[in-house]
Amino acid sequence: MSRAVQPLRHKNFRWLAAARTIDHLGNGMAPVALAFAVLDLTGSAADLGLVVATRAIASVALMLFGGVLADRLPRRLILEGAALLAAASQMVAAVGVLGGFASIPLLATLGAINGAATAATMPAASAIMPQTVPADLLREANALVRTGMYSAMIIGASAGGLAVATVGSGWALAIDAATFVVTAGCFAGVRTPTTSGRPRSRPLAELYQGWREFSSRSWVIAIGLQFLVLNAVLSGAVQVLGPVIADDTIGRTAWGLVTSAQMLGAVLGGVLAAHWQPKRALRYGAALAAVTAVPVFMLAHQPHLVALSAGMLVGGLAIEQFGVAWDVSLQENIPPEVLARVYSFEAVCSYAAIPLGQIVAGPLAAAIGITTTLDAAAALIILATLGALTVPGVRHLSRRTGAEPLPRPIDQAGATQ
Repeated sequence: MSRAVQPLRHKNFRWLAAARTIDHLGNGMAPVALAFAVLDLTGSAADLGLVVATRAIASVALMLFGGVLADRLPRRLILEGAALLAAASQMVAAVGVLGGFASIPLLATLGAINGAATAATMPAASAIMPQTVPADLLREANALVRTGMYSAMIIGASAGGLAVATVGSGWALAIDAATFVVTAGCFAGVRTPTTSGRPRSRPLAELYQGWREFSSRSWVIAIGLQFLVLNAVLSGAVQVLGPVIADDTIGRTAWGLVTSAQMLGAVLGGVLAAHWQPKRALRYGAALAAVTAVPVFMLAHQPHLVALSAGMLVGGLAIEQFGVAWDVSLQENIPPEVLARVYSFEAVCSYAAIPLGQIVAGPLAAAIGITTTLDAAAALIILATLGALTVPGVRHLSRRTGAEPLPRPIDQAGATQ
């Protein structure tokens, strides 16, 4: 068996991979369906930004609490419950759209509920991965999971664009809700050891311990700040301004294909990441994140199906090198018992400005023009990447070998690089 697929020999990993793949099948449809549902209601880019920002705000606001829960409670149960909560919120949104009573406040509220589910899912899913495969297969396991996720999103995004163009956005949201139910069932199959035997502190004390682990590592902070900028810029440019430009140029079905091209790039990137294993993977991953400026530039100057698809594909391929390198860097260098909390602190740092990017994209484009807004966004991506690469920890962090001991919390080992 090829080493790239050896993680599939482990039952817990197969269940986890299946859960995350099915989850992203529905999630590939949801952004396309939601975007055009809002535009059909009001036609306002500002309203669209408000709705998607509400979900992001809830996710960021509750992410730290989600990290504490994932280090205190069985991670499988958290993942199951979060998937069912997401299913409920998406089904109500679907019924609202199909029943004709959807409104901006309703969709924003349901988005906040879905964001809460995401806040619980992300730290737990990241922290449970090292429990499903041997340590020497972490890179291959992360690459396989991410390849499955993005493959599913290709299908989901294409189906979402087609559904919106033919039968409307409500059915896409209903399918999304159903996938969350299946996802919960797959998470139930993941049977890993829990950390319930370790001494427990008060939640605030455990949160503070997570902060100490996060803030003691310059490379974690640098990447968090890099993606504070990148995520805000990309969410405003692609999620808010992208559908507006598509409505005026290539059309809604084509926009679904464009977003699918990004996912295809990510799939190809996952295949590459499973075989290309540089010693200092984080350095190359962080540098390649600058390539995400390409689709933003294309959106500003070449809003055509072929050009946009090519830009999205290249951007997806590049960012996936970072994604795999980042997951493995955290999983290899953060103590397992605090991994979910460190992940949640980094996620809050990375995602904190997403709502701001989504809310200001529409008004800013109205004030200075869409092209100028997108050009500035591309420039910010490049500057943020250069800033991260000035940090020695980002440039020099190396892959761990199987002979090295597992990292310990700083209370036991002292501060780390």
